[in-house]
Amino acid sequence: MTLPRIVSFGCGYWGRNHVRTLAEIGALAGVCDLDEGAAQSLAATHGVPYMLAEDVFADNSIDGVVLALPASVHAEMAKSALNAGKHVFVEKPMALTPEDAQEVVAHAAAKNRTLMVGHILRYHNTFRKLLACIDDGMIGDVVHLQSNRLAFGKFHATFDALWDLAPHDLSLVLSVMGKAPKETGIIRHAFASDQADSGYIHMHYAEGVTADIHVSRHSAYNERRFVVKGTKGSLVWDDWLDWPNKLSFIPHAAGMTNAGWEFQRNEAQFLPTEQGMALTDELNHFIDCIKTGARPQTDGAQGAAVVQILSS
Repeated sequence: MTLPRIVSFGCGYWGRNHVRTLAEIGALAGVCDLDEGAAQSLAATHGVPYMLAEDVFADNSIDGVVLALPASVHAEMAKSALNAGKHVFVEKPMALTPEDAQEVVAHAAAKNRTLMVGHILRYHNTFRKLLACIDDGMIGDVVHLQSNRLAFGKFHATFDALWDLAPHDLSLVLSVMGKAPKETGIIRHAFASDQADSGYIHMHYAEGVTADIHVSRHSAYNERRFVVKGTKGSLVWDDWLDWPNKLSFIPHAAGMTNAGWEFQRNEAQFLPTEQGMALTDELNHFIDCIKTGARPQTDGAQGAAVVQILSS
């Protein structure tokens, strides 16, 4: 089967990345953006046409679209594309209300089209290896997940830190657990403006598993660390470390005995991971789902769950 023909919407930072990657894969069919000059220039660079949205939707030779637009228009554009029979990849967040997110999911189901949400870290080689280690029983039963995404800067006038940063971490938690939590609590803090610059999300699952997420754009230090704790040890993804040492396993155990608390922790063991290109792998997965009809690993249901949690 030939590669599907995909038009990329958006010429911002992520939009340009999508255009370049789709062109490298060989699936780029056009570029669309309200900024006609920027879109024409980007399209010419990659030898494809600049297209208006209505022309994309009316063109039966276009199989799918990638939407890397302001989040405020993601839901409406996704529904328009799905109604036109296109497969849709939409960047995070897919909508700004749970109702809009569910409408997009319903449109995809009604039109029998692929709906995939751009939670790129799910396709990172380190996370994929982390999932494989969990499945292999390396850490025993999962008991707690912890994710910190902290930095200084990247302030937005319309987006608080949780909507901007936490979709990444929520996608990781949802991918490990395979479902949404039973209960969720959120605390937001504003330091520099009326928008929350830092926040905490706590999730509780019916099985007793818990998850904590801390994000900040007003942190004195940088941290991007995802930890899955189990009964036999923890897996730690520290994205600030260089390849191939981003993932480590720390064996540990703790419990109450007749003699009192007993605990043991051994030295961290690095689990070498090959360097990869997460965006390339993510878009190739979208293409594979279009070709085979497989369900995306970051499907509309996961995207809607992220929106639901952030709206709580």
